[in-house]
Amino acid sequence: MSDQRASLWLKLAAIGVVLFLNLPVWIIAVYAFTTDEAAYTFPLPGVTTRWFAVAWERVDMWQALWLSVRVALMATLIAMILGTLAAAAMARTRFFGRETITLLLILPIALPGIVTGIALRSTISSFAIPFSFWTIVVGHATFCVIIVYNNVVARFRRTSWSLVEASMDLGADGFQTFRYVILPLIATALLAGGMLAFALSFDEIIVTTFTAGQQSTLPIWIFSQLTRPRDRPVTNVVALFVILITTVPILLAYRLSTGAGEERMHGRGG
Repeated sequence: MSDQRASLWLKLAAIGVVLFLNLPVWIIAVYAFTTDEAAYTFPLPGVTTRWFAVAWERVDMWQALWLSVRVALMATLIAMILGTLAAAAMARTRFFGRETITLLLILPIALPGIVTGIALRSTISSFAIPFSFWTIVVGHATFCVIIVYNNVVARFRRTSWSLVEASMDLGADGFQTFRYVILPLIATALLAGGMLAFALSFDEIIVTTFTAGQQSTLPIWIFSQLTRPRDRPVTNVVALFVILITTVPILLAYRLSTGAGEERMHGRGG
Protein backbone atom coordinates (compact mmCIF):
# COMPACT_ATOMS: atom_id res chain seq x y z
CA MET A 1 0.00 0.00 0.00
CA SER A 2 2.82 2.37 0.86
CA ASP A 3 4.42 1.75 -2.54
CA GLN A 4 1.12 2.48 -4.27
CA ARG A 5 0.68 5.73 -2.32
CA ALA A 6 4.23 6.74 -3.19
CA SER A 7 3.58 6.01 -6.84
CA LEU A 8 0.42 8.13 -6.75
CA TRP A 9 2.22 11.06 -5.14
CA LEU A 10 4.98 10.83 -7.72
CA LYS A 11 2.42 10.91 -10.52
CA LEU A 12 0.70 13.92 -8.99
CA ALA A 13 4.03 15.67 -8.57
CA ALA A 14 4.93 14.99 -12.20
CA ILE A 15 1.56 16.36 -13.36
CA GLY A 16 2.07 19.44 -11.19
CA VAL A 17 5.51 20.10 -12.68
CA VAL A 18 4.18 19.70 -16.22
CA LEU A 19 1.34 22.13 -15.52
CA PHE A 20 3.69 24.61 -13.86
CA LEU A 21 6.02 24.59 -16.86
CA ASN A 22 3.44 24.51 -19.65
CA LEU A 23 0.31 26.27 -18.39
CA PRO A 24 1.61 29.75 -19.35
CA VAL A 25 2.27 28.47 -22.88
CA TRP A 26 -1.26 27.10 -23.14
CA ILE A 27 -2.64 30.43 -21.93
CA ILE A 28 -0.79 32.22 -24.74
CA ALA A 29 -2.25 29.77 -27.25
CA VAL A 30 -5.79 30.31 -25.92
CA TYR A 31 -5.61 34.10 -25.99
CA ALA A 32 -4.37 34.07 -29.58
CA PHE A 33 -8.01 33.33 -30.46
CA THR A 34 -9.75 35.92 -28.27
CA THR A 35 -12.02 38.58 -29.74
CA ASP A 36 -11.05 41.08 -27.00
CA GLU A 37 -8.02 42.94 -28.29
CA ALA A 38 -7.14 44.82 -25.12
CA ALA A 39 -7.76 42.59 -22.09
CA TYR A 40 -7.26 39.09 -20.79
CA THR A 41 -10.63 37.83 -19.60
CA PHE A 42 -11.78 34.31 -18.93
CA PRO A 43 -13.88 32.76 -20.25
CA LEU A 44 -13.09 34.24 -23.62
CA PRO A 45 -15.68 36.79 -24.80
CA GLY A 46 -15.52 35.12 -28.20
CA VAL A 47 -13.31 33.06 -30.49
CA THR A 48 -11.79 34.31 -33.72
CA THR A 49 -8.90 33.54 -36.03
CA ARG A 50 -8.62 37.03 -37.51
CA TRP A 51 -5.49 37.81 -35.49
CA PHE A 52 -3.61 35.20 -37.50
CA ALA A 53 -4.45 37.12 -40.67
CA VAL A 54 -3.40 40.39 -39.02
CA ALA A 55 -0.06 38.87 -37.95
CA TRP A 56 0.44 37.40 -41.44
CA GLU A 57 0.19 40.87 -42.97
CA ARG A 58 2.70 42.50 -40.60
CA VAL A 59 5.76 43.24 -42.72
CA ASP A 60 7.83 44.19 -39.67
CA MET A 61 7.10 40.80 -38.12
CA TRP A 62 8.31 38.96 -41.22
CA GLN A 63 11.48 41.04 -41.31
CA ALA A 64 12.18 40.22 -37.66
CA LEU A 65 11.40 36.54 -38.26
CA TRP A 66 13.74 36.31 -41.25
CA LEU A 67 16.52 38.02 -39.30
CA SER A 68 16.08 35.59 -36.39
CA VAL A 69 16.18 32.59 -38.72
CA ARG A 70 19.34 33.81 -40.49
CA VAL A 71 21.07 34.56 -37.20
CA ALA A 72 20.12 31.18 -35.75
CA LEU A 73 21.33 29.31 -38.85
CA MET A 74 24.69 31.09 -38.95
CA ALA A 75 25.21 30.82 -35.19
CA THR A 76 24.37 27.12 -35.35
CA LEU A 77 26.80 26.52 -38.22
CA ILE A 78 29.62 28.26 -36.34
CA ALA A 79 28.73 26.38 -33.16
CA MET A 80 28.74 23.01 -34.91
CA ILE A 81 32.22 23.63 -36.32
CA LEU A 82 33.82 25.13 -33.22
CA GLY A 83 31.97 22.87 -30.80
CA THR A 84 33.04 19.72 -32.65
CA LEU A 85 36.67 20.82 -32.83
CA ALA A 86 36.71 21.70 -29.14
CA ALA A 87 35.05 18.41 -28.22
CA ALA A 88 37.59 16.42 -30.24
CA ALA A 89 40.49 18.25 -28.62
CA MET A 90 39.16 17.91 -25.07
CA ALA A 91 38.11 14.26 -25.40
CA ARG A 92 41.25 13.07 -27.19
CA THR A 93 44.11 14.86 -25.46
CA ARG A 94 45.39 15.35 -21.92
CA PHE A 95 47.32 18.49 -21.05
CA PHE A 96 48.00 20.92 -18.21
CA GLY A 97 45.09 23.30 -17.63
CA ARG A 98 42.54 21.05 -19.32
CA GLU A 99 39.99 21.52 -16.52
CA THR A 100 40.40 25.29 -16.68
CA ILE A 101 39.73 25.33 -20.42
CA THR A 102 36.67 23.14 -19.87
CA LEU A 103 35.37 25.68 -17.36
CA LEU A 104 35.97 28.53 -19.79
CA LEU A 105 34.10 26.64 -22.51
CA ILE A 106 30.96 26.19 -20.41
CA LEU A 107 31.11 29.61 -18.74
CA PRO A 108 29.11 31.55 -21.38
CA ILE A 109 26.06 29.30 -20.94
CA ALA A 110 26.32 29.51 -17.15
CA LEU A 111 26.47 33.31 -17.03
CA PRO A 112 23.25 35.35 -17.18
CA GLY A 113 22.55 36.45 -20.74
CA ILE A 114 22.56 40.11 -19.76
CA VAL A 115 26.12 39.80 -18.42
CA THR A 116 27.28 38.18 -21.66
CA GLY A 117 25.45 40.86 -23.65
CA ILE A 118 27.08 43.73 -21.75
CA ALA A 119 30.51 42.10 -22.06
CA LEU A 120 30.08 41.61 -25.80
CA ARG A 121 28.83 45.14 -26.33
CA SER A 122 31.79 46.58 -24.42
CA THR A 123 34.26 44.42 -26.33
CA ILE A 124 32.75 45.22 -29.73
CA SER A 125 32.67 48.94 -28.93
CA SER A 126 36.27 48.95 -27.73
CA PHE A 127 37.39 47.64 -31.15
CA ALA A 128 35.18 50.21 -32.93
CA ILE A 129 33.30 47.44 -34.74
CA PRO A 130 29.90 48.62 -36.00
CA PHE A 131 26.90 46.66 -34.77
CA SER A 132 25.47 44.51 -37.55
CA PHE A 133 24.07 41.13 -38.46
CA TRP A 134 27.43 39.52 -37.78
CA THR A 135 27.75 40.95 -34.28
CA ILE A 136 24.41 39.32 -33.46
CA VAL A 137 25.70 36.02 -34.88
CA VAL A 138 28.87 36.23 -32.77
CA GLY A 139 26.82 36.98 -29.68
CA HIS A 140 24.57 33.97 -30.22
CA ALA A 141 27.44 31.67 -31.17
CA THR A 142 29.09 32.27 -27.79
CA PHE A 143 26.44 30.23 -26.01
CA CYS A 144 25.52 27.91 -28.91
CA VAL A 145 29.05 26.45 -29.02
CA ILE A 146 28.69 24.87 -25.60
CA ILE A 147 25.40 23.19 -26.59
CA VAL A 148 27.11 21.40 -29.48
CA TYR A 149 30.25 20.79 -27.41
CA ASN A 150 28.37 19.02 -24.62
CA ASN A 151 26.61 16.67 -27.04
CA VAL A 152 29.65 15.83 -29.14
CA VAL A 153 32.14 15.44 -26.27
CA ALA A 154 29.79 12.98 -24.58
CA ARG A 155 29.69 10.91 -27.79
CA PHE A 156 33.48 11.09 -28.19
CA ARG A 157 33.94 9.79 -24.65
CA ARG A 158 31.83 6.72 -25.51
CA THR A 159 33.63 6.12 -28.78
CA SER A 160 36.43 3.61 -29.15
CA TRP A 161 39.39 5.39 -30.73
CA SER A 162 40.73 2.01 -31.89
CA LEU A 163 38.41 2.44 -34.90
CA VAL A 164 40.21 5.66 -35.82
CA GLU A 165 43.60 4.03 -35.35
CA ALA A 166 42.55 1.06 -37.46
CA SER A 167 41.43 3.40 -40.23
CA MET A 168 44.77 5.17 -40.25
CA ASP A 169 46.65 1.84 -40.14
CA LEU A 170 44.72 0.71 -43.24
CA GLY A 171 46.01 3.70 -45.19
CA ALA A 172 43.16 6.20 -44.86
CA ASP A 173 44.18 9.82 -44.67
CA GLY A 174 42.78 12.31 -42.15
CA PHE A 175 39.85 13.40 -44.32
CA GLN A 176 38.84 9.84 -45.18
CA THR A 177 39.00 8.83 -41.51
CA PHE A 178 36.83 11.77 -40.56
CA ARG A 179 34.31 11.12 -43.34
CA TYR A 180 33.93 7.37 -43.02
CA VAL A 181 34.67 6.75 -39.32
CA ILE A 182 34.41 9.80 -37.07
CA LEU A 183 31.49 11.59 -38.74
CA PRO A 184 29.15 8.54 -38.72
CA LEU A 185 30.00 7.98 -35.05
CA ILE A 186 29.16 11.54 -33.96
CA ALA A 187 26.47 12.35 -36.56
CA THR A 188 23.42 12.02 -34.32
CA ALA A 189 25.07 13.88 -31.43
CA LEU A 190 26.20 16.64 -33.78
CA LEU A 191 22.75 17.03 -35.33
CA ALA A 192 21.04 16.98 -31.93
CA GLY A 193 23.41 19.64 -30.63
CA GLY A 194 22.89 21.74 -33.74
CA MET A 195 19.10 21.58 -33.42
CA LEU A 196 19.20 22.55 -29.77
CA ALA A 197 21.59 25.40 -30.60
CA PHE A 198 19.21 26.64 -33.32
CA ALA A 199 16.23 26.59 -30.93
CA LEU A 200 18.20 28.42 -28.24
CA SER A 201 19.52 31.04 -30.65
CA PHE A 202 16.15 31.64 -32.30
CA ASP A 203 14.41 32.74 -29.11
CA GLU A 204 17.34 34.48 -27.39
CA ILE A 205 16.65 38.11 -26.50
CA ILE A 206 19.21 39.31 -23.94
CA VAL A 207 22.37 38.96 -26.05
CA THR A 208 20.55 40.22 -29.14
CA THR A 209 19.37 43.32 -27.29
CA PHE A 210 22.93 44.37 -26.64
CA THR A 211 24.36 43.54 -30.05
CA ALA A 212 21.62 44.14 -32.56
CA GLY A 213 22.00 47.87 -33.11
CA GLN A 214 19.03 49.07 -35.17
CA GLN A 215 18.03 45.58 -36.32
CA SER A 216 15.14 43.78 -34.64
CA THR A 217 15.01 40.02 -34.19
CA LEU A 218 11.72 38.32 -33.47
CA PRO A 219 12.13 38.13 -29.66
CA ILE A 220 12.87 41.88 -29.57
CA TRP A 221 9.88 42.53 -31.84
CA ILE A 222 7.64 40.61 -29.42
CA PHE A 223 9.11 42.48 -26.46
CA SER A 224 8.44 45.84 -28.14
CA GLN A 225 4.81 44.85 -28.79
CA LEU A 226 4.14 44.46 -25.07
CA THR A 227 3.87 48.25 -24.79
CA ARG A 228 0.92 48.19 -27.21
CA PRO A 229 -2.07 46.71 -25.33
CA ARG A 230 -4.31 46.54 -28.40
CA ASP A 231 -1.73 44.40 -30.21
CA ARG A 232 -1.74 41.70 -27.53
CA PRO A 233 -3.62 39.09 -29.60
CA VAL A 234 -1.20 39.62 -32.50
CA THR A 235 1.71 39.26 -30.09
CA ASN A 236 0.19 36.04 -28.78
CA VAL A 237 -0.13 34.70 -32.31
CA VAL A 238 3.51 35.45 -33.08
CA ALA A 239 4.57 33.97 -29.74
CA LEU A 240 2.67 30.84 -30.71
CA PHE A 241 4.64 30.72 -33.96
CA VAL A 242 7.88 30.98 -31.98
CA ILE A 243 6.81 28.15 -29.70
CA LEU A 244 6.07 25.92 -32.67
CA ILE A 245 9.31 26.82 -34.47
CA THR A 246 11.47 26.10 -31.42
CA THR A 247 9.55 22.96 -30.45
CA VAL A 248 10.29 21.15 -33.72
CA PRO A 249 14.12 21.13 -33.43
CA ILE A 250 13.89 20.27 -29.72
CA LEU A 251 11.70 17.25 -30.46
CA LEU A 252 14.01 16.17 -33.29
CA ALA A 253 17.05 16.59 -31.03
CA TYR A 254 15.34 14.49 -28.37
CA ARG A 255 14.57 11.82 -30.94
CA LEU A 256 18.17 11.74 -32.13
CA SER A 257 19.42 11.54 -28.54
CA THR A 258 17.34 8.48 -27.66
CA GLY A 259 18.50 4.90 -27.81
CA ALA A 260 16.85 4.43 -31.19
CA GLY A 261 19.00 7.16 -32.67
CA GLU A 262 22.15 5.65 -31.21
CA GLU A 263 21.21 2.19 -32.53
CA ARG A 264 20.86 3.63 -36.04
CA MET A 265 24.22 5.34 -35.70
CA HIS A 266 25.96 2.12 -34.63
CA GLY A 267 24.24 0.24 -37.44
CA ARG A 268 25.70 2.62 -40.03
CA GLY A 269 29.10 2.45 -38.39
CA GLY A 270 29.05 -1.36 -38.48
